[in-house]
Amino acid sequence: MTSTIYNQAFHDMIRGKKRIDPIALKEGYDEGSDSYMIPVGFNKDYTTALEKENLFRRYGTVVKAPTRDGYIQTVVSTADAKITAENMAFPEDGDTFNKISFSSYKLAVLSKLNSTFIADMNFPVEAYLNNEFARRFGRAEENIFINGTGVNEPTGLLQTAEIGKSTSATDISFDDIVALYLSVKPEYRKNSVWIMNDETALALRSVKAADGNYI
Repeated sequence: MTSTIYNQAFHDMIRGKKRIDPIALKEGYDEGSDSYMIPVGFNKDYTTALEKENLFRRYGTVVKAPTRDGYIQTVVSTADAKITAENMAFPEDGDTFNKISFSSYKLAVLSKLNSTFIADMNFPVEAYLNNEFARRFGRAEENIFINGTGVNEPTGLLQTAEIGKSTSATDISFDDIVALYLSVKPEYRKNSVWIMNDETALALRSVKAADGNYI
């Protein structure tokens, strides 16, 4: 939580005002990165705007970690529940687990503003920066989460995704889509979403039935 005093000092700073309380700004100053914390209200607005720009922010599961680097315990396979007679030992199956390592990465960008806009009290500086940074970071994150190579950046889902159905990019059919959907485990289908590039979307939108009508 940031105080009202800090929030006002932060506002005065980005507005370029000459009289700024340096003591109040110390509350949100990070010496390591030489930066200031986004005020609480601004941060909530930014998170909402970021979700609009990045589909993974909307659909992904967030796991909060206490450290910048470490491991996440995952279950590879689980035992099946079985009918067990009274006074009989519970069936024991070999659940298997896996550790997935994670590391923190930093995205950075600078936004330039004309001093005339800063001086204009009618210009919503906070809202502008909020949407501008959300757009830049949202698009960058989304691209990395999909196409990341794993070298000095996160590994994108396409790098390790299993192939459920293989077909030609120029000869995709409605049957291929049905086969792909059913290749996903039933427990994952109900919450799944489709992700595709524009060329694939165009090909699917153009699929027609024998009578010439779009499917």
